[in-house]
Amino acid sequence: MKSEVYSQSTCLMNEVVYRYYVKRETLIVISSHLQISQSTVSRLLKRAESEKIVTFNIHPRYMACIEREEGLKKEYGLRDVQILPILEADVDSSSLKKRVALEGARYLQRIITDNDIIGLTWGETMYHLIQYLNPCRRKGAKIVTLHGSIVNSSDMLDVDTLVKRAAMAFGGKKVSLCRKGLLTQEEMAHLRQSQHFQNIQKIYGQIDIAVTSVGAIWPKTTSLLGTLKHLSPGELQELTQNRAVCDIVMRYIDGEGRECDTSMRERTYSIGLSDYRRIPTKILVASGTEKAEAVRALSKGQLFDVLITDELLASAL
Repeated sequence: MKSEVYSQSTCLMNEVVYRYYVKRETLIVISSHLQISQSTVSRLLKRAESEKIVTFNIHPRYMACIEREEGLKKEYGLRDVQILPILEADVDSSSLKKRVALEGARYLQRIITDNDIIGLTWGETMYHLIQYLNPCRRKGAKIVTLHGSIVNSSDMLDVDTLVKRAAMAFGGKKVSLCRKGLLTQEEMAHLRQSQHFQNIQKIYGQIDIAVTSVGAIWPKTTSLLGTLKHLSPGELQELTQNRAVCDIVMRYIDGEGRECDTSMRERTYSIGLSDYRRIPTKILVASGTEKAEAVRALSKGQLFDVLITDELLASAL
């Protein structure tokens, strides 16, 4: 009996619950209307939850994604995983790519801080991601290309174009390599002697966040970098001989996450993988089940620590 002297009214609790969860009133409005303190309102809401008057449910598909995020973080040793739920029975790859790119853009804008140095790559996924950047959230970041330009890629997807657009969105400066990504041996030897090359290498050592997509080469080639539009027949044969699975920052990777020992390796103007691994935050944005082997290979090579993906690819992993 004595304990009941200090108990709050059940009817009052019910009204608080109704006003807060159904009418969406704030604690201030509820406390004013019912003439009780905000702390009392808060206690009544907690009591309603503990007595299961109010219960919470997450849609099973969304809950499955949350659980899978935790599972992938543990299995692959990742810092963070974001999985986009797919509720439709049939979704096309283009729409999926855009939706995952949007999640990548929002994640980047959530973690970026003033004056960060951001490294970006080329590609359709990156194009959509950069288009989704909110220009109202400026950070003054420096945006740098992680590799040179790719011959036969559209201007829209070219890394220099994308970096320029990202710099505008962030209100920062852009740094471009101003060279092709795949050079001759003579061109590369000459470039290594230049001050521009030394300056770029210094910046690469200062990058805070890298954002990349991945190109699949095996079991199905979907990357331009694994076709005759970019490589000669002999170079393509080298990829086959070295069992290339994917490409990232224009570097070809085998199934164990190692860079393929091809003739292109020393002629590629991009950040080296040893420097890339040292970047504190490496975000990989990938969609579609055809990239499962590519993501596994990059994980073995410790080439990303944050994964932004869709439910289908996450399930395949």
